[in-house]
Amino acid sequence: MDPGFEPVNIPRLQERGHLGIKCGLENIRALLDSLGRPDASFPVVLIAGTNGKGSTGAFLAHMLRAAGFVVGWTTSPHLREVTERVWVDGEPIGEGALDLLLGEAFEAEAQAGFQATYFELMITAALSAFRMTGVEVALVEVGMGGRWDATNATEPILTVLTTVGLDHQQYLGDTREAIAREKLCTARDGRPLVLGPGLDPEWIRPLLPCEPTLHPAPRLGPADIRWEHSRVEGRRVGLAGLHQLDNLATAFEAIRQLQALGFPVPDERLWAGVAETRWPGRLWKVPGLESVWMDGAHNPDGARALAEHALACGVRPHLYVGAMGDKDLAGVARELKRMRPLTVTFVQGDAPRYATHQELGEGWGLEAPMLTVREASVHLRAMAEAPRLVTGSLYLLGDLLRELDIRPF
Repeated sequence: MDPGFEPVNIPRLQERGHLGIKCGLENIRALLDSLGRPDASFPVVLIAGTNGKGSTGAFLAHMLRAAGFVVGWTTSPHLREVTERVWVDGEPIGEGALDLLLGEAFEAEAQAGFQATYFELMITAALSAFRMTGVEVALVEVGMGGRWDATNATEPILTVLTTVGLDHQQYLGDTREAIAREKLCTARDGRPLVLGPGLDPEWIRPLLPCEPTLHPAPRLGPADIRWEHSRVEGRRVGLAGLHQLDNLATAFEAIRQLQALGFPVPDERLWAGVAETRWPGRLWKVPGLESVWMDGAHNPDGARALAEHALACGVRPHLYVGAMGDKDLAGVARELKRMRPLTVTFVQGDAPRYATHQELGEGWGLEAPMLTVREASVHLRAMAEAPRLVTGSLYLLGDLLRELDIRPF
């Protein structure tokens, strides 16, 4: 990239963050129609779920690439740079290419005569990027829910549902059943629906709005669980944590369904992709820092998985926690306290959505120091006698990485 390059459309995209969430697929369909339906140029695998979407996508992306496929993958949110949301054949998209494709999306918006959301524009650019680069399969992560998510304007050949938990209740409903119904709108009649190992097909079936074929993923094991990675039958798993084995099992079942659909995916290269899988921000050892890990757990289910991993490995970290104020702070705190951290430190960024010192203190039921992102980055650069674990929000991780000037990819 020319060091003098100045993006024009990426800043325009950032200005759309205030529009929030929009119920309805009319806008995204109009954008895609105006651009000649880029998503019709490749098969789409749609990945929905409360937790585990990104990790399952990461396993699938690395496995398929190791098997010789040109893979596109779109995920959210990003940590440091918006280009991280569009992954093409092993690397995030270039800033210049993304800026160009966003320009096309803005032109389509102007022709249609409406104002699209950040996510609608980003998904349009991602699908256009996949067409432009000739991907052979696109992994498309659902942003929130499913029914009205912009990704649901595609026609997937296969849908994956990783987990169903309580999150975004103000939009999706107050029960697991209500949330599942929203997510299951990503399934399609007669097409495979892969279920994570924790989902009972008999619970799922009456909640479905259509009739896909159900394919529950069998659990993997036995496993040797380490703090930084796991091994299954002697083979390395690149992402750490017992919960990641469920995500890996889901990815393997998705591969089996792709094979059944006629994709020539050779089994012998899949474990090489598993060993190479990286997914920054998910129990991720931060490069350039001594004994610092980051995990974006932001709801009780994610926090529970993180705590159980720490307990299984006998690790008691110094905990640095920041969160958005609209999250279940007490539920996350209840789970994270189970790992008996050596210390707890709160962190608050500049964005108005961050939970305040008082809100975090009430959620945790304790008095703990509060640091700014800049102050926390100084702490993380210092040496420590025990692991430091930063968690509570992917947005917090991104703010810290920018302050530390560390790139996740």
